[in-house]
Amino acid sequence: MKKILICFVFLFISISLYSQKSFQVEIKGEGQPVLVFPGFACTPKVFSEITNTLSESYEIHAFTFAGFGGVPPIDFPWLPKIKEEVLHYIKTNNLEESIVLGHSMGGTLALWLATENHQFKRLILIDALPAMGVLMIPEYDSNNIQYDTPSNQYVLHMDNVAFREMAGQMALGMCSDKEKQQQIVDWMVASDRKTFVYGYTDLLKLDLRDELKKIVTPVTLFAATEPYGKEVVTATYSEQYKNLKKHTLIFAEGAGHFIMFDKPKWLLEQIRIALGANG
Repeated sequence: MKKILICFVFLFISISLYSQKSFQVEIKGEGQPVLVFPGFACTPKVFSEITNTLSESYEIHAFTFAGFGGVPPIDFPWLPKIKEEVLHYIKTNNLEESIVLGHSMGGTLALWLATENHQFKRLILIDALPAMGVLMIPEYDSNNIQYDTPSNQYVLHMDNVAFREMAGQMALGMCSDKEKQQQIVDWMVASDRKTFVYGYTDLLKLDLRDELKKIVTPVTLFAATEPYGKEVVTATYSEQYKNLKKHTLIFAEGAGHFIMFDKPKWLLEQIRIALGANG
């Protein structure tokens, strides 16, 4: 009886650990694998107009990260766990030579992965930076960013009405389409609150600017010019990506952070061109 109990406990622990995955993946289509990473708090639906078309010629692996889109949250640190488990997923499924398509945080994650996996065919990044915290924190130093701060505690304990109002203000400058703005808000509101707060802190702590020297994969960058203007965006990308050897920078004129919402047809065509560069 004791042996049976021990086996049952071991089985329970094994199942629990296995269920605490940092992402879920939906696979669609056949062909060259494309790993699709949405931005912070978003689901793969942010890419749906693009991936529905690409799945006719490519095998799409669309990720939803823990704490978002109904995927159960995980323990912290959140982003490092995601990175390690995605690397494991890539190795287990022989996806080392995939193309990676990432938006915002998803693009930052793609860069992080590419510092270790040098076999990716191409990274296609949509309004993504290697050090997002630099834009938001004066005299930025990743080592000084803490999890337990008054601002984090404030957001963590907001009621749902106040949180939705805050999310609405954040979404205003991210794209011009009002319905799409509401979709962005809905994704943020539906997220696990601790993941939203502490996961974002993980992202702010991440500084890959020096690590870019390790990347050998060709990178195509799409940069939104709104709301800051092309001159500011050019300076930002030039500074943040100065250590990345192989990259092409393309400006999405007049588009906000969610380029796929403001210029969907243009972006799809540009992504097709980037994919075609791989033969």
